[in-house]
Amino acid sequence: MCCRLLACAVIALCLVTPASAQLENVGNLSFPTSAKPDAQRHFLRGVAILHSFGWKQAIAEFQAAQKLQPDFAMAYWGETLCYNHPLNSQMDPKEPRNVLARLGPDRAARVAKAATDREKGFVNAVEDLWGEGDSRQRRVAYMTAMERLFKQYPDDDEVKTFYALSILSASAALDDRTARMNVKAGALAMDVFKKNPNHPGAVHYIIHAFDDPVHAPLALEAARVYAKIVPAVSHAIHMPTHIFIQHGMWELVANQNIRAFNVGKELWQPGDVPGDMSHSGDWGQYGFLQLGDYAGARERIQAFEWMADTTKNPRASSALSLVRARYIIETEEWKVQPVADNASNETILANGISAVKTGDLATAEKMAALLASKIKVAAPAAGAHADHGGAPAPAPAMGEGDKGVQIMHKEVSALIAQARGQADQAIALLTEATKIEETMRAPNGAADPIKPSHELLGEVLLQAGKAKEAADVFETSLIRMPNRARSLMGAIKAHTAAGNKTRAAERQALLNSFWKGKPFSGTSTDPR
Repeated sequence: MCCRLLACAVIALCLVTPASAQLENVGNLSFPTSAKPDAQRHFLRGVAILHSFGWKQAIAEFQAAQKLQPDFAMAYWGETLCYNHPLNSQMDPKEPRNVLARLGPDRAARVAKAATDREKGFVNAVEDLWGEGDSRQRRVAYMTAMERLFKQYPDDDEVKTFYALSILSASAALDDRTARMNVKAGALAMDVFKKNPNHPGAVHYIIHAFDDPVHAPLALEAARVYAKIVPAVSHAIHMPTHIFIQHGMWELVANQNIRAFNVGKELWQPGDVPGDMSHSGDWGQYGFLQLGDYAGARERIQAFEWMADTTKNPRASSALSLVRARYIIETEEWKVQPVADNASNETILANGISAVKTGDLATAEKMAALLASKIKVAAPAAGAHADHGGAPAPAPAMGEGDKGVQIMHKEVSALIAQARGQADQAIALLTEATKIEETMRAPNGAADPIKPSHELLGEVLLQAGKAKEAADVFETSLIRMPNRARSLMGAIKAHTAAGNKTRAAERQALLNSFWKGKPFSGTSTDPR
């Protein structure tokens, strides 16, 4: 997507250019450097886009600056940061090292081209990041280097924001489970946000730092701002929904992600990984399903069909399987279909539940067996935040993916038991499933597994005549995933059956505030 560059307000024609830039569609920042004016304009836009993880767009800007001023070290510094996701990749140094080699033959030569002590500090930091050692060692070394630079320039917003990001990267590398590093990074980013609310890095890193159910309320203001200020970058449009989804703000989740998908689609070129489209399309569909806008959800499936067919990328095909299975689970439009042994876990789950609901217990048993066969070989799941490097879960005895498969197996097995009149066994299996799910990373995205075990337990308890227990479980599900439609519906039914009309009315009012599907009440049998 081509966006016009707005001229910097003032660019003094001297060695160090004071640069305050309001750059169209990418936010506002100040990053004085030794660049010549033309190179500085590209550099500023590159940095602004880099803060929003718009890798390809940022590379183009940094390379334009290099062409205009071949010895401008900071243009190479910026480009080195565009080839790896700082939060959830192994930080492959190959391409960044190639970029540095274009600047100079060795570290000393490259640092010598940095015109000021501050610029030398930035270049030295990426020399550590792309130097020797494994990913963990290099990310920690980079954080240490950025900490030194921050101590030298504590009032410099760019030093502060890149230091905050280095902490988030090191936190992921060190598997920090205390949240202390994330909170520290978030505090630094919030300090910049107070000074410059339109700083793309500040708002972005606040969201990453507080991207968990406990801290998400701290990031809501930044998310609202970020949703508006960087319309040129797909990831920036999507990222606020990490906070919106944890508040059950479904209109924003759905529509913001459509915007993100469309920008990603516009920028996509053959050979690109469709990451921005895949992630935003996935979460966007989830938003439509929570609204009861099933037509909108079907349109998202069609978008994934286009993406899988056009990109030929395995990730797109995997995401297509996910959104198809999720649609069946959320709409309860049960559909039994042939399933290959290598089908996705979500496809098998949707088929298994569909089989039970349509009375085909033989197929349901086959699906349960398929899930059982995968439990010990499932790879750790990337989860809802595969692209965003969210905070890690408490140390598991098994991989997250293995836990997810185990939960799905218990869900199908429980429904089979219920269909055979074995309600107590069904409740016991689902209780076990909830205990497993509670050891996983706290929900902070689209439901994962796609049928939350607390919600299914509530439904089984309600059908077993245990309305009070069901209501309690639905309320737990809603604490874990605020405003989730099926959990609200279950809570309304359970509270109604338990005689708690006041609470049922409160939950009904909440559902009515966003639900666009068929009207639902505590006596409804088909909310589609």
